[in-house]
Amino acid sequence: MPDLSSASNPAKPARVAVVAAGIVSPLGIGSEETIAALREARDCVSQVTMFPVDRCRCQTAGQVSDARLAEANQLHDHPERLHRVAQMMIIALREAMAQAGDFQPELTVMGTTSGGMTFGEQYYRGLVKNTGPARHAPSLIANYTPQKPIMDAQESFGISAPCQVIANACASGTNAIGHAFHCVRSGRYQRVLAGGYDAISELVFVGFDSLQAATPDRCRPFDNERSGLVLGEGAAVLALENLESARERGAHILAEVVGYGISTDNFHLTQPDPSGSGPRAAMESALQSAGMAAGDIDYINAHGTATPFNDASEGKAIAALFNGVPVSSTKGMMGHSLGAAGAIEAVFSLLALRHQLLPPNINFRHGDAGLDLNIVANEAKPAVLRAVLSNSFGFGGTNASIIMRSIAA
Repeated sequence: MPDLSSASNPAKPARVAVVAAGIVSPLGIGSEETIAALREARDCVSQVTMFPVDRCRCQTAGQVSDARLAEANQLHDHPERLHRVAQMMIIALREAMAQAGDFQPELTVMGTTSGGMTFGEQYYRGLVKNTGPARHAPSLIANYTPQKPIMDAQESFGISAPCQVIANACASGTNAIGHAFHCVRSGRYQRVLAGGYDAISELVFVGFDSLQAATPDRCRPFDNERSGLVLGEGAAVLALENLESARERGAHILAEVVGYGISTDNFHLTQPDPSGSGPRAAMESALQSAGMAAGDIDYINAHGTATPFNDASEGKAIAALFNGVPVSSTKGMMGHSLGAAGAIEAVFSLLALRHQLLPPNINFRHGDAGLDLNIVANEAKPAVLRAVLSNSFGFGGTNASIIMRSIAA
């Protein structure tokens, strides 16, 4: 039974610890490879090899090698049915559960936008072309659904926690962590897994290309000559636990989630409100949730897609609310992983706290005139970090921000 004691006493919300994290992205497999890539400001965007892109304006993306994902097959009883994104989730969850110790989750909350989309593509093409044995169709349909990757990952480790899936555009991963944070903070749950996953699919790739949101150039977040995003992929998971419970069992506590804020622009289907009111409202809400002031934040991992409108809107909000705080978007290094982005960047922010460094904003030359931002340009830098904020903003004006701080703060 969940402990409801603090849920009935909102004056004393539970504190929420991060006791483990796992990550798979173009920067590497696991936290050690990831922090090394961040230190080196490694550009992990490359020519797309998964499907033909010769008719697309953008022909690059951040990709995870299938060869690196094959190890997931040894961890599941039916590897033949695993989608690539399920393999990513299995590897990320393996790292998290190895760190977490005696951690039995009561709930899992994950963000995604496309799930096993490429299985859906295969099924559709088979129908249209009337090719391929029909006996494969049930397997493609069964493993195409958005919840299947986390179900496969949990099955690999004997976890039977109920799963909630949040699909809220590019804010999905941060929404998932924020919802999990509220679940533990309320006292209703002691231990919750949270994160996100998305893999590149041809349908999504050509969709962004047709919108001309993707760039044929390098991805240049916050640069005044930015011309669009590149896509990425990956998976990340955080193990969240009631801080008192974590201390009682002697868990290794990595950080504390202290704030979560959301807002909705209601401005345009794909463009944010140019005033930056939506991003600002989400960040202000996160600060209020944490009981912190803007001056308490030491680093912001920006959403920073490198699209002209999104960076301008977010940049205005940051410049108006914060005074010279270091800012970087890590999407220049690995692309935009959509529903997984918030979870992956939460792990980047966690690693920044743990290793006391500012992740780099690569491919940066000159910022927008009149926009006063302290961009961590091109190289990682050492810094004293006590609290970090991570932003995720998506189509439809969905905005989400989370705040983590060192447990010693």
